[in-house]
Amino acid sequence: MPYLAPPAEHPGFDFPADRLNVGVVWSGGDKFARWRDKAIDMARFKRLFEVPGCAFHSLQVGPREKDLKVHRLGGRVQALGGGLKDFADTAAAIQGLDLVISVDTAVCHLAGALGRPVWTLLPHSADFRWLRQRQDSPWYPGMRLFRQPVPGDWDSVLEAVRAALAARVTAGD
Repeated sequence: MPYLAPPAEHPGFDFPADRLNVGVVWSGGDKFARWRDKAIDMARFKRLFEVPGCAFHSLQVGPREKDLKVHRLGGRVQALGGGLKDFADTAAAIQGLDLVISVDTAVCHLAGALGRPVWTLLPHSADFRWLRQRQDSPWYPGMRLFRQPVPGDWDSVLEAVRAALAARVTAGD
């Protein structure tokens, strides 16, 4: 690990050095049959943006990117989605981040392959590749899994993530 890297000629992204830089993705693409299982409503997800000491950067692309405007989060979250044209751009952004928090999407796999710290939010009936009863992934050493205890319960997942994020900021990691 890692087994991927952004192209050397990619200019990369400039993130603040005085805060924990966290990339976020709250929804998978709506072309996937069970995409709603991999989507968290922004009204719920935005509680993460209240954790002090973090600079949040949206890696969300597609229709759900507009959630930032709908919920007036432009001052709290830097929208990168419009500038992410392909996985090379996304990889360059992830490379500069301290942490990625994502539902089960290509972004969490990309972060894992880049060897970056990533927290993956899983529905109760997660894909078989995430195995069962684990909080880590044998595929990606830097990944931590947060699972719904019951179907549809994103609130407890987000509270666990929020607490872990606050603890990480306090610890200075």
